[in-house]
Amino acid sequence: MGAHIQLESKTNPDSQEALQFRGTAGTGGMVRIPGGTFRMGSDQHYPEEAPVHQVTVSDFWIDRYPVTNRHFKEFVRATGHVTSAEIVPNPKNYPGALPHMLFAGSLVFSPPPHPVDLRDWSQWWTLLKGANWRHPYGPKSNINALGSHPVVHVAYADALAYAKWAGKDLPTESEWEFAARGGQDGAEFAWGNEFTPDNRHMANTWQGDFPHQNRNDDGFERTSPVTAFPPNGYGVYDMIGNVWEWTSDWYSLKHTADAPKACCIPENPRGGPEADSYDPCQPNIKIPRKVLKGGSHLCAPNYCRRYRPAARHAQPVDTSTGHVGFRCVRRVASAASNQGEHKNV
Repeated sequence: MGAHIQLESKTNPDSQEALQFRGTAGTGGMVRIPGGTFRMGSDQHYPEEAPVHQVTVSDFWIDRYPVTNRHFKEFVRATGHVTSAEIVPNPKNYPGALPHMLFAGSLVFSPPPHPVDLRDWSQWWTLLKGANWRHPYGPKSNINALGSHPVVHVAYADALAYAKWAGKDLPTESEWEFAARGGQDGAEFAWGNEFTPDNRHMANTWQGDFPHQNRNDDGFERTSPVTAFPPNGYGVYDMIGNVWEWTSDWYSLKHTADAPKACCIPENPRGGPEADSYDPCQPNIKIPRKVLKGGSHLCAPNYCRRYRPAARHAQPVDTSTGHVGFRCVRRVASAASNQGEHKNV
Protein backbone atom coordinates (compact mmCIF):
# COMPACT_ATOMS: atom_id res chain seq x y z
CA MET A 1 0.00 0.00 0.00
CA GLY A 2 1.28 3.42 -0.93
CA ALA A 3 0.59 6.65 0.88
CA HIS A 4 0.04 8.76 -2.24
CA ILE A 5 -2.75 11.29 -1.77
CA GLN A 6 -4.41 13.12 -4.64
CA LEU A 7 -6.63 16.10 -3.92
CA GLU A 8 -8.97 17.74 -6.39
CA SER A 9 -9.40 20.87 -4.29
CA LYS A 10 -6.25 23.00 -3.88
CA THR A 11 -7.74 25.22 -1.20
CA ASN A 12 -6.80 25.35 2.46
CA PRO A 13 -8.58 22.35 4.05
CA ASP A 14 -9.52 24.42 7.09
CA SER A 15 -11.09 27.25 5.08
CA GLN A 16 -14.79 27.72 4.44
CA GLU A 17 -14.04 27.66 0.72
CA ALA A 18 -12.71 24.11 1.01
CA LEU A 19 -15.76 22.99 2.95
CA GLN A 20 -18.05 24.54 0.35
CA PHE A 21 -16.29 22.96 -2.63
CA ARG A 22 -18.26 19.82 -3.45
CA GLY A 23 -18.79 18.56 -6.99
CA THR A 24 -22.25 17.18 -7.67
CA ALA A 25 -20.81 14.78 -10.25
CA GLY A 26 -17.03 15.02 -9.85
CA THR A 27 -14.48 14.56 -7.10
CA GLY A 28 -14.19 18.09 -5.71
CA GLY A 29 -13.37 18.12 -2.01
CA MET A 30 -12.46 14.44 -2.04
CA VAL A 31 -9.25 12.51 -1.40
CA ARG A 32 -8.09 9.69 -3.66
CA ILE A 33 -7.30 6.60 -1.62
CA PRO A 34 -4.77 4.19 -3.17
CA GLY A 35 -6.14 0.65 -3.19
CA GLY A 36 -4.38 -2.24 -1.53
CA THR A 37 -4.65 -5.23 0.78
CA PHE A 38 -4.99 -4.72 4.53
CA ARG A 39 -5.93 -6.49 7.73
CA MET A 40 -9.52 -5.64 8.49
CA GLY A 41 -11.08 -5.98 11.94
CA SER A 42 -9.62 -6.63 15.38
CA ASP A 43 -9.26 -9.64 17.68
CA GLN A 44 -8.57 -7.48 20.74
CA HIS A 45 -11.85 -5.72 21.44
CA TYR A 46 -15.51 -6.46 20.71
CA PRO A 47 -16.53 -9.87 19.26
CA GLU A 48 -18.23 -8.38 16.21
CA GLU A 49 -14.88 -6.95 15.05
CA ALA A 50 -13.31 -10.40 14.80
CA PRO A 51 -11.71 -12.21 13.19
CA VAL A 52 -8.96 -10.13 11.64
CA HIS A 53 -8.88 -11.01 7.96
CA GLN A 54 -7.23 -9.76 4.79
CA VAL A 55 -9.26 -7.72 2.32
CA THR A 56 -8.30 -5.99 -0.92
CA VAL A 57 -9.92 -2.74 -2.07
CA SER A 58 -9.50 -0.87 -5.34
CA ASP A 59 -8.64 2.83 -5.63
CA PHE A 60 -11.49 5.13 -4.68
CA TRP A 61 -12.22 8.72 -3.73
CA ILE A 62 -13.68 9.60 -0.33
CA ASP A 63 -15.09 12.85 1.04
CA ARG A 64 -12.40 14.66 2.95
CA TYR A 65 -14.97 15.52 5.64
CA PRO A 66 -18.31 14.16 6.81
CA VAL A 67 -21.25 15.81 5.06
CA THR A 68 -21.97 19.02 6.94
CA ASN A 69 -25.19 20.82 7.80
CA ARG A 70 -24.30 23.42 5.19
CA HIS A 71 -24.02 20.84 2.42
CA PHE A 72 -27.09 18.90 3.48
CA LYS A 73 -29.08 22.13 3.43
CA GLU A 74 -27.98 22.70 -0.17
CA PHE A 75 -29.16 19.19 -1.05
CA VAL A 76 -32.56 19.76 0.57
CA ARG A 77 -32.99 23.10 -1.18
CA ALA A 78 -32.15 21.54 -4.53
CA THR A 79 -34.32 18.43 -4.19
CA GLY A 80 -37.02 19.11 -1.60
CA HIS A 81 -35.93 15.95 0.23
CA VAL A 82 -37.80 15.23 3.48
CA THR A 83 -35.83 13.14 5.96
CA SER A 84 -37.16 10.09 7.77
CA ALA A 85 -37.14 11.97 11.07
CA GLU A 86 -39.60 14.48 9.58
CA ILE A 87 -42.15 11.81 8.57
CA VAL A 88 -44.68 10.15 10.87
CA PRO A 89 -43.91 6.38 10.94
CA ASN A 90 -46.31 3.92 9.36
CA PRO A 91 -47.91 1.81 12.15
CA LYS A 92 -47.78 -1.28 9.90
CA ASN A 93 -43.99 -1.27 10.17
CA TYR A 94 -44.03 -1.25 13.99
CA PRO A 95 -46.40 -3.95 15.25
CA GLY A 96 -47.29 -3.46 18.89
CA ALA A 97 -46.12 0.14 19.05
CA LEU A 98 -48.29 2.45 21.11
CA PRO A 99 -50.04 5.06 18.92
CA HIS A 100 -48.74 7.98 20.99
CA MET A 101 -45.18 6.85 20.28
CA LEU A 102 -45.57 7.13 16.50
CA PHE A 103 -44.61 10.70 15.66
CA ALA A 104 -42.05 12.54 13.55
CA GLY A 105 -38.88 12.81 15.60
CA SER A 106 -35.48 11.34 16.35
CA LEU A 107 -33.28 10.08 19.18
CA VAL A 108 -31.56 12.84 21.16
CA PHE A 109 -28.86 12.34 23.76
CA SER A 110 -30.17 13.41 27.17
CA PRO A 111 -27.48 12.93 29.82
CA PRO A 112 -28.77 11.86 33.25
CA PRO A 113 -27.53 13.74 36.34
CA HIS A 114 -26.19 10.58 38.02
CA PRO A 115 -24.70 7.16 37.20
CA VAL A 116 -27.08 4.71 35.55
CA ASP A 117 -27.17 1.10 34.40
CA LEU A 118 -25.06 1.09 31.23
CA ARG A 119 -27.07 -1.85 29.87
CA ASP A 120 -30.13 0.39 29.50
CA TRP A 121 -29.60 2.91 26.68
CA SER A 122 -33.02 4.46 27.36
CA GLN A 123 -31.40 6.12 30.38
CA TRP A 124 -29.66 8.59 28.06
CA TRP A 125 -31.54 8.48 24.74
CA THR A 126 -34.91 10.23 24.27
CA LEU A 127 -37.14 9.83 21.22
CA LEU A 128 -37.95 13.51 20.87
CA LYS A 129 -40.80 14.87 18.79
CA GLY A 130 -39.61 17.56 16.38
CA ALA A 131 -35.93 16.56 16.54
CA ASN A 132 -34.39 16.34 13.06
CA TRP A 133 -31.38 17.57 11.09
CA ARG A 134 -32.62 21.17 11.27
CA HIS A 135 -33.33 20.90 15.01
CA PRO A 136 -30.63 18.57 16.38
CA TYR A 137 -31.49 19.01 20.08
CA GLY A 138 -35.25 19.37 19.69
CA PRO A 139 -37.76 21.75 18.08
CA LYS A 140 -36.39 24.84 19.85
CA SER A 141 -32.82 24.27 18.59
CA ASN A 142 -31.34 25.12 15.20
CA ILE A 143 -28.18 24.74 13.11
CA ASN A 144 -27.51 28.46 12.56
CA ALA A 145 -24.08 28.21 14.19
CA LEU A 146 -23.43 24.60 13.15
CA GLY A 147 -22.87 24.92 9.41
CA SER A 148 -19.45 23.24 9.53
CA HIS A 149 -20.61 20.50 11.92
CA PRO A 150 -21.61 17.08 10.52
CA VAL A 151 -25.29 16.69 9.71
CA VAL A 152 -27.05 14.32 12.12
CA HIS A 153 -30.51 12.76 12.47
CA VAL A 154 -30.18 11.21 9.02
CA ALA A 155 -31.44 7.67 8.43
CA TYR A 156 -29.82 5.41 5.84
CA ALA A 157 -32.25 6.43 3.08
CA ASP A 158 -31.43 10.11 3.69
CA ALA A 159 -27.69 9.50 3.42
CA LEU A 160 -28.13 7.44 0.27
CA ALA A 161 -30.38 10.06 -1.33
CA TYR A 162 -27.72 12.72 -0.76
CA ALA A 163 -25.00 10.47 -2.17
CA LYS A 164 -26.98 9.77 -5.35
CA TRP A 165 -27.76 13.48 -5.79
CA ALA A 166 -24.05 14.22 -5.52
CA GLY A 167 -23.23 11.55 -8.11
CA LYS A 168 -21.53 9.46 -5.45
CA ASP A 169 -22.23 6.47 -3.22
CA LEU A 170 -21.90 5.42 0.40
CA PRO A 171 -18.71 3.55 1.26
CA THR A 172 -18.58 -0.15 1.90
CA GLU A 173 -17.34 -1.16 5.33
CA SER A 174 -13.99 -2.26 3.91
CA GLU A 175 -13.53 0.99 1.95
CA TRP A 176 -14.38 3.02 5.03
CA GLU A 177 -12.01 1.11 7.30
CA PHE A 178 -9.18 1.18 4.76
CA ALA A 179 -9.50 4.97 4.41
CA ALA A 180 -9.75 5.44 8.19
CA ARG A 181 -6.49 3.61 8.80
CA GLY A 182 -4.62 6.25 6.82
CA GLY A 183 -1.96 3.81 5.63
CA GLN A 184 -1.23 2.47 9.14
CA ASP A 185 -2.26 -1.14 8.67
CA GLY A 186 -2.88 -2.85 12.01
CA ALA A 187 -2.61 0.27 14.17
CA GLU A 188 -5.04 0.63 17.04
CA PHE A 189 -6.21 4.10 16.07
CA ALA A 190 -6.36 6.11 12.85
CA TRP A 191 -3.20 7.99 13.89
CA GLY A 192 -1.15 5.22 15.57
CA ASN A 193 -1.23 3.07 18.70
CA GLU A 194 -1.47 5.79 21.37
CA PHE A 195 -4.89 7.28 22.02
CA THR A 196 -3.69 10.75 23.06
CA PRO A 197 -0.08 11.14 21.83
CA ASP A 198 1.73 13.81 23.87
CA ASN A 199 -1.61 14.34 25.68
CA ARG A 200 -3.14 15.68 22.48
CA HIS A 201 -6.73 14.75 21.67
CA MET A 202 -6.92 13.43 18.11
CA ALA A 203 -10.69 13.04 17.87
CA ASN A 204 -13.94 14.23 19.44
CA THR A 205 -14.76 11.56 22.04
CA TRP A 206 -16.07 11.45 25.61
CA GLN A 207 -13.84 12.26 28.58
CA GLY A 208 -15.28 11.34 31.95
CA ASP A 209 -17.76 8.81 33.30
CA PHE A 210 -20.39 8.19 30.60
CA PRO A 211 -23.23 9.18 30.44
CA HIS A 212 -23.50 11.60 33.34
CA GLN A 213 -20.02 13.20 33.53
CA ASN A 214 -18.42 14.89 30.54
CA ARG A 215 -15.26 16.83 31.31
CA ASN A 216 -14.98 18.17 27.72
CA ASP A 217 -11.18 17.93 27.83
CA ASP A 218 -11.15 17.92 24.03
CA GLY A 219 -13.06 21.20 23.94
CA PHE A 220 -16.43 19.91 22.73
CA GLU A 221 -19.52 18.74 24.57
CA ARG A 222 -21.37 17.48 21.49
CA THR A 223 -20.45 17.60 17.80
CA SER A 224 -17.50 19.64 16.56
CA PRO A 225 -16.55 21.34 13.27
CA VAL A 226 -15.29 18.73 10.82
CA THR A 227 -11.74 20.17 10.77
CA ALA A 228 -11.38 20.57 14.54
CA PHE A 229 -8.98 17.62 14.83
CA PRO A 230 -5.98 16.55 12.73
CA PRO A 231 -6.49 14.51 9.54
CA ASN A 232 -5.12 11.00 9.23
CA GLY A 233 -2.26 9.88 6.99
CA TYR A 234 -4.42 10.12 3.88
CA GLY A 235 -5.48 13.69 4.70
CA VAL A 236 -9.01 12.63 5.64
CA TYR A 237 -10.70 14.34 8.60
CA ASP A 238 -13.02 13.09 11.32
CA MET A 239 -12.96 9.38 10.49
CA ILE A 240 -12.86 8.72 14.22
CA GLY A 241 -15.23 10.26 16.78
CA ASN A 242 -17.60 13.20 16.32
CA VAL A 243 -20.34 11.13 14.60
CA TRP A 244 -20.78 7.54 13.55
CA GLU A 245 -20.96 7.15 9.77
CA TRP A 246 -23.25 5.00 7.62
CA THR A 247 -21.78 2.39 5.30
CA SER A 248 -23.60 0.46 2.59
CA ASP A 249 -22.94 -3.01 4.07
CA TRP A 250 -25.54 -5.09 5.88
CA TYR A 251 -24.51 -5.85 9.44
CA SER A 252 -23.34 -9.32 10.45
CA LEU A 253 -22.44 -10.63 13.89
CA LYS A 254 -18.81 -11.17 12.94
CA HIS A 255 -16.41 -11.01 10.03
CA THR A 256 -15.70 -13.88 7.67
CA ALA A 257 -12.43 -15.62 8.44
CA ASP A 258 -9.39 -15.40 6.17
CA ALA A 259 -9.52 -17.22 2.88
CA PRO A 260 -7.54 -20.51 2.98
CA LYS A 261 -5.37 -19.43 0.05
CA ALA A 262 -3.69 -16.09 -0.66
CA CYS A 263 -5.16 -16.11 -4.15
CA CYS A 264 -8.67 -15.98 -2.65
CA ILE A 265 -8.44 -12.78 -0.60
CA PRO A 266 -11.80 -10.98 -1.02
CA GLU A 267 -11.70 -8.01 -3.38
CA ASN A 268 -14.06 -5.11 -2.72
CA PRO A 269 -16.42 -7.16 -0.51
CA ARG A 270 -19.97 -5.89 -0.10
CA GLY A 271 -20.96 -7.43 3.23
CA GLY A 272 -23.37 -10.23 4.06
CA PRO A 273 -27.04 -10.81 3.17
CA GLU A 274 -29.81 -8.48 4.36
CA ALA A 275 -31.61 -11.30 6.20
CA ASP A 276 -28.61 -11.81 8.50
CA SER A 277 -28.77 -8.18 9.61
CA TYR A 278 -32.10 -8.43 11.47
CA ASP A 279 -31.89 -7.91 15.24
CA PRO A 280 -32.27 -11.34 16.90
CA CYS A 281 -33.55 -9.59 20.03
CA GLN A 282 -36.57 -8.29 18.08
CA PRO A 283 -37.74 -11.26 15.99
CA ASN A 284 -41.12 -9.68 15.21
CA ILE A 285 -39.62 -6.54 13.69
CA LYS A 286 -37.92 -7.22 10.38
CA ILE A 287 -36.02 -3.95 9.95
CA PRO A 288 -32.57 -4.55 8.41
CA ARG A 289 -29.46 -3.00 9.86
CA LYS A 290 -26.42 -1.41 8.21
CA VAL A 291 -22.88 -1.12 9.57
CA LEU A 292 -21.87 2.14 11.23
CA LYS A 293 -18.19 2.98 11.58
CA GLY A 294 -15.92 5.37 13.47
CA GLY A 295 -17.52 5.92 16.84
CA SER A 296 -18.80 9.29 18.04
CA HIS A 297 -18.42 12.04 20.61
CA LEU A 298 -20.34 9.75 22.99
CA CYS A 299 -17.75 6.95 22.90
CA ALA A 300 -16.08 6.69 26.30
CA PRO A 301 -13.47 4.44 27.92
CA ASN A 302 -16.04 3.13 30.43
CA TYR A 303 -18.77 2.39 27.89
CA CYS A 304 -18.04 2.37 24.16
CA ARG A 305 -14.40 2.02 23.16
CA ARG A 306 -15.33 2.18 19.50
CA TYR A 307 -13.21 5.19 18.51
CA ARG A 308 -11.08 2.93 16.30
CA PRO A 309 -11.05 2.02 12.58
CA ALA A 310 -11.91 -1.63 13.29
CA ALA A 311 -14.95 -0.83 15.43
CA ARG A 312 -18.42 -1.40 13.99
CA HIS A 313 -21.99 -1.02 15.14
CA ALA A 314 -25.41 -2.14 13.87
CA GLN A 315 -27.96 0.56 13.04
CA PRO A 316 -31.52 -0.08 11.81
CA VAL A 317 -31.98 1.63 8.44
CA ASP A 318 -35.03 3.54 9.69
CA THR A 319 -33.36 4.97 12.79
CA SER A 320 -31.78 8.41 13.07
CA THR A 321 -29.95 9.84 16.06
CA GLY A 322 -28.02 12.91 17.12
CA HIS A 323 -24.65 11.14 16.77
CA VAL A 324 -24.90 9.49 13.33
CA GLY A 325 -23.87 11.14 10.05
CA PHE A 326 -22.12 10.03 6.86
CA ARG A 327 -19.67 10.77 4.07
CA CYS A 328 -19.57 9.67 0.43
CA VAL A 329 -17.23 7.88 -1.97
CA ARG A 330 -16.69 7.74 -5.70
CA ARG A 331 -15.05 4.67 -7.16
CA VAL A 332 -12.32 5.43 -9.66
CA ALA A 333 -14.09 3.87 -12.65
CA SER A 334 -17.25 5.93 -12.15
CA ALA A 335 -15.26 9.07 -11.32
CA ALA A 336 -13.32 8.78 -14.58
CA SER A 337 -16.53 8.61 -16.57
CA ASN A 338 -17.52 12.03 -15.25
CA GLN A 339 -14.33 13.98 -15.92
CA GLY A 340 -15.10 17.54 -16.96
CA GLU A 341 -18.39 17.59 -15.06
CA HIS A 342 -17.06 19.32 -11.95
CA LYS A 343 -19.39 21.91 -10.54
CA ASN A 344 -18.89 24.16 -7.53
CA VAL A 345 -21.73 24.03 -5.05
